[in-house]
Amino acid sequence: MHAELVCFESACRAAYPITEVIYNCPKCGGLLEASYDFSGYDAGALKRAWRERRMSNTPLDQSGVWRYREMFPFLDSLEHAVTLREGNTPLLDAPRAAGYGGLERLTFKHQGFNPTGSFKDNGMTAGAAQARRLGMKRVACVSTGNTSASMAAYASAGGLQPVIFIPHGNISYGKLAQALEYGAQTLQVEANFDQILKLVRVLAERLGIYLLNSINPFRIEGQKSIIIEMMDQLDWNPPDWIVVPGGNLGNVSAFGKALRELSSLGFIPRIPKLAVVQAEGAAPFHEFMRHPAADRFVPVDHPATLATAIKIGDPVSWPKAWSEITMSGGVVEKVSEQEIADAKAIVGLCGIGCEPASAATLAGIRKLTASRVMDADANVVAVLTGNVLKDPDYIYQYHTGKLQDPSGNVLQSTFGNRPAVVSNSADRIIALLG
Repeated sequence: MHAELVCFESACRAAYPITEVIYNCPKCGGLLEASYDFSGYDAGALKRAWRERRMSNTPLDQSGVWRYREMFPFLDSLEHAVTLREGNTPLLDAPRAAGYGGLERLTFKHQGFNPTGSFKDNGMTAGAAQARRLGMKRVACVSTGNTSASMAAYASAGGLQPVIFIPHGNISYGKLAQALEYGAQTLQVEANFDQILKLVRVLAERLGIYLLNSINPFRIEGQKSIIIEMMDQLDWNPPDWIVVPGGNLGNVSAFGKALRELSSLGFIPRIPKLAVVQAEGAAPFHEFMRHPAADRFVPVDHPATLATAIKIGDPVSWPKAWSEITMSGGVVEKVSEQEIADAKAIVGLCGIGCEPASAATLAGIRKLTASRVMDADANVVAVLTGNVLKDPDYIYQYHTGKLQDPSGNVLQSTFGNRPAVVSNSADRIIALLG
């Protein structure tokens, strides 16, 4: 299988060896993507092979990423791959969330079921494999939480040293605890995510550290598996819409690439529309898509949202995301802190639960159906990107009426479930419970 790195910019399309340690095109500065010669692929045969691998006890076959390895054949040897049995995340029906969102039916693809509790594992297993293939010893990332937890786990499992840079004071301790537990060298920098990413790009080049943020094209390759597995679970009948939160925009970039490749190879009959939902205080992509033009993307210098996983003001993958949204005929929406908090509570009432950024999907769906962009009878799959226990302080504060937005305003506990303090009396408790 011929594989190479290709510049994403249509006016350039310069190609480079798959083993070159680069994150942007040296010729024009554009983003890179892995490109393959898929000629000779038989969709029917691969569908059967992927189903058969579900019954295998081989570690890579048990992975919900490497099971579909023919769709990202960039490795020269699968011995480089490191797996924690990532992927294999369920599709969950959520009738109560559907009603809240204005839909007849809604399905969640819950990436919080991954080993470290977020979708990052799908991409990190591929990024770590490439690092090992290149002979790297240390890997690094800038993270507000989920990326650091995932990279630390996969680096340590693969014999690499993880180095993590995080914005000081702007991370959920639930996520930071994971990175510390998995042995990462953790540096809290007094700057925001976007500023730190620029710093780490310099450090990675000087110190020979492999960068595993979503600007790494192999991270995108691994995240394609979310869509491949979703289509497999749907028996290759695509939904009308796929909805995802928008932070650094790596997910929607990966989703669009996967859908284009699956469509061109005959796996699916059509491409669903992609919808990206951002938090109001960190919505540069939404503002750009209102008046899209290549020279008008304006970052948010000081992004502000309690949904820390999407608290990114200068998303590196916006050119790819723009292309994939346009290709699918999709949309970009933004939602308030109150809308995210209430939607998160509704997801919880479905018995499912998610981190705050994930709930942006349901909040966005509610707005898209209200504006009739999305039909009530549409077949919709929303991606929940992280586990409910990623940010437990947020949950407690919401339900007890103490949750404040970034400006210090207390949010309404619309669907609050405040714990009650009771005396040690059976009679009084019976009266309370009715």
